[in-house]
Amino acid sequence: MKKENLTLKEYTLFLDEIKKKIMQARYAVALSANKTLLILYWDIGRTILKKQKLLGWGSKVISKLAKDLSYEFPEVKGLSRRNLLYMRKFAESYPEFVQEPLAQTKGSHLKDIIVQEPLAQIPWYHHITLLEKVKNKTEREWYVLKTIENGWSRNVLLNQIESDLYNRSGKAVTNFKQSLPSPVSELANQTLKDPYIIDIWGLDEQLKEVELENFLIKNISKLMLELGKGFAFIGNQYRIKIGDKDYALDLLFYNYKLHCFVVVDLKTGEFLPEYAGKMNFYLSGIDSTLKSEKDNPSIGLILCKSKNRIIAEYSLRSLSKPIGVAKYKLVKKLPSKFKSALPSVEELEAELTTVLKTTRKK
Repeated sequence: MKKENLTLKEYTLFLDEIKKKIMQARYAVALSANKTLLILYWDIGRTILKKQKLLGWGSKVISKLAKDLSYEFPEVKGLSRRNLLYMRKFAESYPEFVQEPLAQTKGSHLKDIIVQEPLAQIPWYHHITLLEKVKNKTEREWYVLKTIENGWSRNVLLNQIESDLYNRSGKAVTNFKQSLPSPVSELANQTLKDPYIIDIWGLDEQLKEVELENFLIKNISKLMLELGKGFAFIGNQYRIKIGDKDYALDLLFYNYKLHCFVVVDLKTGEFLPEYAGKMNFYLSGIDSTLKSEKDNPSIGLILCKSKNRIIAEYSLRSLSKPIGVAKYKLVKKLPSKFKSALPSVEELEAELTTVLKTTRKK
């Protein structure tokens, strides 16, 4: 006998399944559209480079080209002089983005062209930001991978570049090598940074510890972005009982990439050796009361306004629990008034459809 009525739970699961399929399809369309657009822009940029090198054309030809292309394809965006210069720069910066000459692929579909996949997975506007702001190729490629890993919008990517995330990652003082097994120790080390950049727009920089903690709790999204992907917030002033006494942890997180609890202790002054001993004590309590057999050892992060690196290293040297020490830097950034430049699926589809239609008419 057919069942005519679904329960709420059954329907919710069914709806979630359909939503997941739609999201996956939209993502696949966006990824394919983005790849096609990047191949086109790279090929235009490479052609400009070849002609300039072969015929000695100057930069004025790009201005003329932009004018003529805009006249020929008035409905197509992205053919400005500035964007053509970015196309040239893109091809110059990544000469092997397309790993076989396009001339050899005539007659084949664009999807069959072999490209460097990481570069093809971020939008053109992200590439513009990277080409403008990051001159070192190794550093630029690092930001590409981090963008894919974390799903950064263009504005978030710009903030991470401006805060020098590349040179801050993995720079905290830690004892992870002797307190954590490999490869967990390497991943944990790369998870921490130094310094941590905390945006306190609207507040006085002379904050007390409780004021800083309260601000971070109220602006937890800013803190989570700075901590990085993988952190789940559990609570502040989290209570644990050891012996017959209660202790309060400033901030407690769980990191699902490291599979462990992370205790953050905030200090508005200089790092002192006794902070490490206290954190070691807290971690013993967390491991005894919260940690399961499937979890890795809990990690402590002591955030201070300043630190002496040698003193921090000596303080951690003989401790058994994994602890990191890093500085925080308070900054006052103006709130962003610009929406992310990440184009929607519809915008990509519309632009590509126009380009392909006009190309077929030639």
